[in-house]
Amino acid sequence: MHRNPPPFDIERARRETRGCEKLVHFDNAGAALPPAPVMDALVGYLREEEEQGGYEVMARRAAELEQFYSAAARLLNCSSTEIAFTESATRAWNAAFYALNCQPGERILLGSAEYGSNLVALLHQARRVGVELVEVPDDEHGQTDPKALESLIDERVRLICLTQVPSGGGLVNPAAAVGKIARAAGIPYLLDACQALGQLPVDVEAIGCDILCGTGRKFLRGPRGTGLLYVRKSLLNQLEPAQLNHHAAELLSASEYRLRNDARRFECWERSYGGQLALGVAIDYALEWGLETISARISDLASELRRQLDGIEGVTVADRGLQQCGIVTFHTQQQPSTALQRKLAEKGINTSTVPFSANPLSSEQHSTPPLLRASLHYYNTGKEVERFIEVLRELL
Repeated sequence: MHRNPPPFDIERARRETRGCEKLVHFDNAGAALPPAPVMDALVGYLREEEEQGGYEVMARRAAELEQFYSAAARLLNCSSTEIAFTESATRAWNAAFYALNCQPGERILLGSAEYGSNLVALLHQARRVGVELVEVPDDEHGQTDPKALESLIDERVRLICLTQVPSGGGLVNPAAAVGKIARAAGIPYLLDACQALGQLPVDVEAIGCDILCGTGRKFLRGPRGTGLLYVRKSLLNQLEPAQLNHHAAELLSASEYRLRNDARRFECWERSYGGQLALGVAIDYALEWGLETISARISDLASELRRQLDGIEGVTVADRGLQQCGIVTFHTQQQPSTALQRKLAEKGINTSTVPFSANPLSSEQHSTPPLLRASLHYYNTGKEVERFIEVLRELL
């Protein structure tokens, strides 16, 4: 770890994370432990719906529900009109992707870290429409190679897709370098920031993406069933959602409608309003801690975990990339990852495995055994890292 890390109020972080008292939670890339203010906001809203009625609470707390959009705009450095609330990152990604209305013969460039759900949609359009999918090679560090991307740019390219932080492998892809190339070529750029939001600063202006999707449940520490979509204003009018409703479009008459002029054209009227409110609280909570501070602490903890894993015989850390994040993946000679995950859980330590569907392209390219994933957050501690290593040594 850094010799002189910045001051961090770990006592407050753990006091406001009630699950810390009962277990070691190293599964933040799956779903983080929500902080008390977020869960209190969610449960409180649902309780009011129980006692007062859902429509009535929605109307009375309309201003608080709107806070989600301004909070997300501050998080991403964009306008609140460029933000939509969604039920998940997959819902956000699909809504924007299918709105591009790709044509036969057009090409989509994608990195090797593309998430399985995104890849299914890409393959669907390749089969159904006839678009061509072109994988951008990785560089020698295992991350998407901007030079290779630039060499693939031509008039047929309709879209560039990138997963900023894959579900396994530890790396952080060079999202801003990709954005610079996309902007120069005038090609829409869709960024999956599902694992980045909440653990890294994410600035859509600095990155240069036109579309971004993210989830609430991971490093943002929001509720499950919540997500967000960013669509750059300059691209919005080129995108007509594949599915519409009377929230996404205004009915002008019984035979005519008009699309909304903001990103909420990708929303449905019926949703978890309690989840939306709580996600806004979660974003504000992360911003209060500071994303630079959060990122530095996560990086310190993950670096220490990798260092200690390297000292265990039979353990191979599988993380790649010049920049690495709080997702630490490894395998062992002694036991399969699924067995280790189960045994760690019996000791009160939450981890997860990295299934093929998490990184299908990368999994086919690298013949590594199934990986165990330990993903850390700022409320984790050095003592928990030591406990994890101690238990792992015992199990091996």
